[in-house]
Amino acid sequence: GYDRMATEPVQDVIPTVITGIPLHTPHSDQPRRAARLWSTLLFYVVIGFFMLNLFGLIGTVLLDSLGQQWFSTWLPQGLFTTQWYTYELADHDLGALLFNTFTMAIATTFISLLVGFPAAYVLARKQFRFKSILLALYLVPMMVPPLAYGIPLATVLLTYLGGGLPSVILINVVPTLPFVILILMPFIEQVDVSLEAASRMLGAKPWQTFWRIILPLVVPGLLTAGVLTIVRAIAMFELTFLVADATATTLVVTLYGDAFGAGARPEQAINAMAVIYMLTTMVLLGIALIFVKPTQFVVRLKER
Repeated sequence: GYDRMATEPVQDVIPTVITGIPLHTPHSDQPRRAARLWSTLLFYVVIGFFMLNLFGLIGTVLLDSLGQQWFSTWLPQGLFTTQWYTYELADHDLGALLFNTFTMAIATTFISLLVGFPAAYVLARKQFRFKSILLALYLVPMMVPPLAYGIPLATVLLTYLGGGLPSVILINVVPTLPFVILILMPFIEQVDVSLEAASRMLGAKPWQTFWRIILPLVVPGLLTAGVLTIVRAIAMFELTFLVADATATTLVVTLYGDAFGAGARPEQAINAMAVIYMLTTMVLLGIALIFVKPTQFVVRLKER
């Protein structure tokens, strides 16, 4: 009887020692399943709370812009009226505002890509002394508050160029340029260097290597940087506000003037302008989401 009792525990351990895999009972997976269930539940609760607040804020502004007044009722009175949008269209030249906004955003993006692509290529490909210091200097406008360098820069631009669109474009290039460089560097680093070396060995000139090898492979990065920079440029307020005159004002500056400028404006009219600005930004954001993850093409070429 003693030998039988002594050998039973040894028999339970033998499969573990031989196979190296511990035996699990059904009860051992229950704590993991419970932890996974609680983590999933917590994730969806946080996401649901965030989405509820987001749609609540957007819905409140949208409903208020479509109602006549809103005091103590659940919904605004006189809902689904467009009088406040008509009010804004009569009070502002919406066509000029959209033209200034898109012109500033597109021109700022074009200049940032034109200057930022060579800088990103050098930083991604070359190794030289003080490279980290140069990269830190490029990123200073993204880390420093815009007003810290915006006021003296605006003074110079207003003195020599005035408050037109050229000044608005140039002052907004300052923070968007490092943003473009930061986006393009990973895309350039993913392109295999041996492709450029093979092109040079086959007798291609530098401009041919750039046009036929480098540029096609970095097009996804250029699209990503370009579209995201346009969305960022439309949302920038401080620097545009410092230099824009009445002929170069944009949607975001007009919205700020409606909300905090001189004269009393109906709250519903301010919300109507906010909806117009929000829809303009969301349309461009939707386009940006199409190109936000185009890295598969570059990664596949590098793996080959």
